[in-house]
Amino acid sequence: MESGPRRALATLYGIFALAATARAVVQLATQFDQAPLAYSLSLLSGLVYLAATVGLATQRRWSRPLTLVAVCVELVGVLGIGLWSLLDPALFPHDTVWSKFGYGYVFIPVALPILGLTWWWRTRPGTSGDGDSAR
Repeated sequence: MESGPRRALATLYGIFALAATARAVVQLATQFDQAPLAYSLSLLSGLVYLAATVGLATQRRWSRPLTLVAVCVELVGVLGIGLWSLLDPALFPHDTVWSKFGYGYVFIPVALPILGLTWWWRTRPGTSGDGDSAR
């Protein structure tokens, strides 16, 4: 993996993948009855972050499509769950990573997919981005 924006994105996604997944697993194992929807959605977000990390950290034929799908799912998730958590807070007695558009995580969850999509678009094959191409 080349240095620069891709490496920075992969690092951020990796941190969020580890943090969200580990936290969700512990919460699901110890407090499932308190907020099953929130904890399950946090696990989903962790898996989405993991997929984005793998897509960004590898340079295979499937890396760019995986990154695009993961980042799009993340964007839909953070916008949908963010809005849902504001409109119906009773369903979210405990926050997810994506609740309130990532408020509990300094809004990084809403910024990451925008940065990811920007990187993906600027580095698509045939452009003058960082020369990244699917292998």
